[in-house]
Amino acid sequence: MKTRGLHFDDDLAVFAEGAIGGGLSPQVSALITQAGLLRHLPTQALPLLEQARAAAPRHPAPLIALYRFHFYGHQLAQARAVGEDALAVARTALGPDFGDAPPSDEAARGNAAVRFYLFTLKGLAYLNMRLDAMEEAALLLKELRRLDPQDHVGGALLFHVLTRHQQGASTSAAVDYPVRGWSAKIP
Repeated sequence: MKTRGLHFDDDLAVFAEGAIGGGLSPQVSALITQAGLLRHLPTQALPLLEQARAAAPRHPAPLIALYRFHFYGHQLAQARAVGEDALAVARTALGPDFGDAPPSDEAARGNAAVRFYLFTLKGLAYLNMRLDAMEEAALLLKELRRLDPQDHVGGALLFHVLTRHQQGASTSAAVDYPVRGWSAKIP
């Protein structure tokens, strides 16, 4: 992965630290915590999460919290919209050259910012499958396979489920999924 200088390196380091929970202001952290305590009152929790996101728009933690709020609230379209925003934020943090070539195996296994991006691709593919947007899911999985050919984030299983769905296989039929890895061609 190429870098664009000191400012870019600093932004990427801050984002990577944020992807594993660091670098969040106490005020934003308190908003997310308070929203979590009010999860049974979604009309009160959501504004707190939106306030946290507005206060730290480039930090992954408010995006993750907002995504979870929508996902676990069975608001999959809203979760997908947050996931798309998270993907854009991660892409910006990773820089304009990210994705020109797959990240190194080491980065796919250990770089928090790269893993955040890959897991976000995987999450968006899943949401698109649940929302019956199979073509979009296939495109996301194709990109995930290109960027994570060793399947470090486990996206291949989703691909196998999608392939099976597209082939019209019965959900009760026995299928030999690989434990891990991309064994079939993505169209």
